[in-house]
Amino acid sequence: MTSRYIQTPRLILRQWQDADTIPFIQMCADDDVMRYFYKKLSAEEATAFMQRLKDAIETRGWGLFAVELKSTGDFIGFIGLHVHPSEFDMADAPEIGWRLLPQYWHQGYATEGAKAVLKHAFRNLRLDKVISFTALQNIPSQRVMQKIGLDKVREFDHPLIPASHELCPHVLYEKLRSDYLSIPFC
Repeated sequence: MTSRYIQTPRLILRQWQDADTIPFIQMCADDDVMRYFYKKLSAEEATAFMQRLKDAIETRGWGLFAVELKSTGDFIGFIGLHVHPSEFDMADAPEIGWRLLPQYWHQGYATEGAKAVLKHAFRNLRLDKVISFTALQNIPSQRVMQKIGLDKVREFDHPLIPASHELCPHVLYEKLRSDYLSIPFC
């Protein structure tokens, strides 16, 4: 079973819309949002990335969904699942990820949306494993990974970032479907 959207008490995770383009470009160029990424994205790169995300959802029925607030309809970022290329030795499982505009940080939106995506991944999509990774320095994202029940597996060097770069060291978290379904509250 696939879904073109997921709802939580405060959020709608949905397919991308043209109206998301400008705030998405702004988010991908924001110094604070992108501080744990190797580089910010130009407007052209962000637009192409957004199109790839839209195409993935159209093709698979899931991916990195655009997120809007139910109360206002405002676009606040993305949360969902992403498939990585084979350069990643953990590419055997989709990655759960999120990126929000700064004015929506520290309100529990990333955790709320990621919990819903994880539940959808295991209960509806029946994935065997979900991973998440980030720069070792990115403590806020690691906290979200922990809050949604992922387990730290190991540290690794990101294969697409030069070894000398401060963001090369990354940390990998994961959750197996069998472990997730054994938790009574899931």
